Amino acid sequence: MRQEKKFSDAIFVITEERSCPFYNVGEELKVEAHSVVVPAAKATCMILVEKLVSITTKKQTFERFSQLGVQKSNFDCGGCQGMIRFEYKKEKGFATLQMKLLSETEARRRRMHLDKFYGRLRNFHLFESLDDDALADLTALLELKKYPANKVLLKKGDPGTHLFILLQGQVGVIADDGHRLAEMSKGEIFGEMSLLSGEPVSCSIYSLQETEVATLSIKNFKYVLKKYPVLQLFLLKMLVDRAQAMALRSGNITSGMSGELDEINMVELLQLINSSQKTGIIELILDDAKATVLFRDGELIQVKYRNLVGKDALFALLAQKSGHFTYTKGIPTKMNDQPPLGGFMGLIMEGVQWIDEQEEEDWQQK
Repeated sequence: MRQEKKFSDAIFVITEERSCPFYNVGEELKVEAHSVVVPAAKATCMILVEKLVSITTKKQTFERFSQLGVQKSNFDCGGCQGMIRFEYKKEKGFATLQMKLLSETEARRRRMHLDKFYGRLRNFHLFESLDDDALADLTALLELKKYPANKVLLKKGDPGTHLFILLQGQVGVIADDGHRLAEMSKGEIFGEMSLLSGEPVSCSIYSLQETEVATLSIKNFKYVLKKYPVLQLFLLKMLVDRAQAMALRSGNITSGMSGELDEINMVELLQLINSSQKTGIIELILDDAKATVLFRDGELIQVKYRNLVGKDALFALLAQKSGHFTYTKGIPTKMNDQPPLGGFMGLIMEGVQWIDEQEEEDWQQK
């Protein structure tokens, strides 16, 4: 007869994270009732499950005593393209009334977190298209931050780390000379462009009054886009709205416009043409080759780069960080009936995901 494995119920807390695609420092991992429980709205990593099973089926204590007092046992997940380290926090079956109360307090705090964000986001016009389950998934990944007036939320040149959702207050988009380019208020989002493009933040954003925001980390942002199709479609709609607003602030795009990709990244450049519903050609001179991108009424109809065409050329082009571009109005007559390569924002999001996957493959090969 096969002997059943005995599991030790326990809770572990993540203390260190190195490029893990799923989990963050401070999140808890639980083993209880012969199952592994990961943070809410997160995927279950099988490498981590195997490690936790190995830890909790061994006859060992997760704590040791020394002259420094009780020491927690530390573990790592084993690693894929990233790695986490975690330590024993406490047994699942609490022995004292005090620990049971602490557990109940933590559960209550998490329910309050969900209720607080869910109720506020549900009242926003931007979130009307999300069903209850999708909104709950997004809510579970958000963190609340408060800023006093005249505080820098995003600084030009810094790497993008979070998507911001304005819950209360008002922020200003500030130019280098201190001129206020735009204002945003309750229900609007910002910070998404640097997350998509991988480029530094393009404009500084200050709180104009006491401001409250919900933030979504870059890791959770990419996770949402990859794992939740409903949320992905919703975020695409928000990005379209932001791109249109950016085009209006930039003014009318005219034939002969030129510039450098280190001044406006490829994603922003393409969105600018799309949002203005222009018909024309972007010609690029890059370090390794030339490229052409054709638009008709703002839709991509042809992309050529090196020996690539279509979507493959577009995805490779999105990864380019430097080069010179020129926009010219109009396309050849023979291209008037050329069908679009696909929905513009869908293509951009697919390309960004493709770049992430290529970077992961390159990392694993090193």
